[in-house]
Amino acid sequence: MSRLPVIVGFGGVNPAGRSSSHHAYKRLVIDNLSASEADRTYASLAAMMQLKDEDLDEPLRQHILDHTLIRKIESNLFDPDNILVHKSAHLNATGDPITFTIKKSQLPDHVPETWSLTEIEEGVQVIVPDGLDVLFRDSRQSEVNSAGQLPSGFEPDSLYQSRSHPRGLQLTVYGASDAINSLGIPWDDIRAKVPADQIAVYASSAMGQLDDNGTGNMLRASLMGKRVSSRNCALGLAEMTADFINAYILGSVGSTGANVGACATFLYNLRQGIQDIRSGKFRVVLVGASEAPITPEVIDGYKTMGALATDDELNKLDGDKAETDHRRACRPFSNNCGFTLAEASQFVVLFDDELALEMGANIHGSVGDVFINADGFKKSIPGPGIGNYVTMGKAAGVIKSILGEESLRRRSFVQAHGTSTPQNRVTESHIFSEIAGAFGIEDWPITAIKAYLGHSLATASGDQIAATLGVWAHGVIPGIRTVQQIADDVHQMHLKFLLEHLEIEPCQMDAALINSKGFGGNNATAAILSPFVTHNMLSKKHGANAMTEHARRNEAVQSACRVYDDASVKGINATIYKFGEGVVEGDELTLTDRSIRIPGHNLDIDLNVENPYGDMT
Repeated sequence: MSRLPVIVGFGGVNPAGRSSSHHAYKRLVIDNLSASEADRTYASLAAMMQLKDEDLDEPLRQHILDHTLIRKIESNLFDPDNILVHKSAHLNATGDPITFTIKKSQLPDHVPETWSLTEIEEGVQVIVPDGLDVLFRDSRQSEVNSAGQLPSGFEPDSLYQSRSHPRGLQLTVYGASDAINSLGIPWDDIRAKVPADQIAVYASSAMGQLDDNGTGNMLRASLMGKRVSSRNCALGLAEMTADFINAYILGSVGSTGANVGACATFLYNLRQGIQDIRSGKFRVVLVGASEAPITPEVIDGYKTMGALATDDELNKLDGDKAETDHRRACRPFSNNCGFTLAEASQFVVLFDDELALEMGANIHGSVGDVFINADGFKKSIPGPGIGNYVTMGKAAGVIKSILGEESLRRRSFVQAHGTSTPQNRVTESHIFSEIAGAFGIEDWPITAIKAYLGHSLATASGDQIAATLGVWAHGVIPGIRTVQQIADDVHQMHLKFLLEHLEIEPCQMDAALINSKGFGGNNATAAILSPFVTHNMLSKKHGANAMTEHARRNEAVQSACRVYDDASVKGINATIYKFGEGVVEGDELTLTDRSIRIPGHNLDIDLNVENPYGDMT
């Protein structure tokens, strides 16, 4: 019997705040929360944003609202009004030769033969008889000034010894730590029950680390008159997201990997994780992604493709307003002009069902399946194709197979990719409409949280899953509140686009479809099952006594989760970073032909590997 991948922990950070305990989700629907829930969310954000006012008065609350979610790019990332550039020029002498002085150390390594050099007290006098090619230092203003930025004042590099890590890896350390702490179970307790080779980590970014501490500096340093750091190349790799978790957070020697699928990257890693759990070979998997793409170069790249919403285009949508509405830059399924970049880090922890019950773990839901399909032949790499019809159809099909037609037709909703591009609004809505019609679904609820968060590329589906878990905990599906109406070319048959928050009974929504479409034809859709459905499935498989015992053990787990959340709300840092701790050398291992014993691990790694081709040998 296949093992069910149960979501027992989740954490991270995005423009809405910290993910664990549903704080980021609650920022999205804060107007629909009770006063006490809203107060706690404000307090959590205030702690992150290093706001010390204990009273959380109205001006402070408004400051928190104004400096979360999508907004105008703030100068802690870069100054969009003063982006450094260089302009090439050729200087021609007018009469006398071009003459200048320069320090000897600043001379080019290869001095042109036509230059005449004379050492003087100030350094070197250079005479150039003909023209001189130069680069003038200049600046420009960004045409794109909206982004989904982390809450203002949140500085992940201050929470541990970051040592000039790229921002994406700083977010990884924070996000993975939050997910591990959200478990309410000490990691050492998990290692005591699970052999090291039955634990896996699958995490990555889509674009790598492109800021000055990563690949960005490596590519442009010499052209800027700077030096490349020894860290730039290594830390810029996309798989460094998983590597940092293994090396500095978990000390894991289990399976690891970095699946990359453009904007569907999180779901690519999630599929790897659930396949490991279902196979029975792995019992614990940490899945995630981190992305920090808000740099002038990345923005310029997507803008040149025509993919991003520029200020001018947003103003035209709003009737040539003098001031850009940066808060409403992302308008899924409405009249729109491009997507909005965002930064985020999201992780989920999966246990197999037996381990989840045995350890009394929290049950936030489970993963029914993840489907990935390419587009086939394409006219252009960034253009959409047919693969997403397959992934959505299969996700709907697996929900029907697991839970029945009624659950799919009446008790499911869709977390759309919803990027806010004119092409996406047409193509994705057509997919939803066709799939709904094929399965007999009417008024299928559709939402798109990029309206609040922007598009965090690799992490986008993680944002969608974290928000979905919040729906089941608090009973509000976030509406697409940055739009007033659906665009005329959007397909609406069989669908119900939620333009306002929808309050539901959480136990009456059985499943969610998490949809993702990526450049190059990287389509993925996940079927996520609610905690109520998951409890019922576990009860059917393991029996009432096992569920009673799980509930008893879960009391201590929930208590530990509250302790962690209370501390975080008070601003107490619990980021995990174990640089140089617990390092084991090869000569410290105990090796036989049957097992490997690692110091610090209770359980040996079994080397008695079953022949996978027994019927052929």
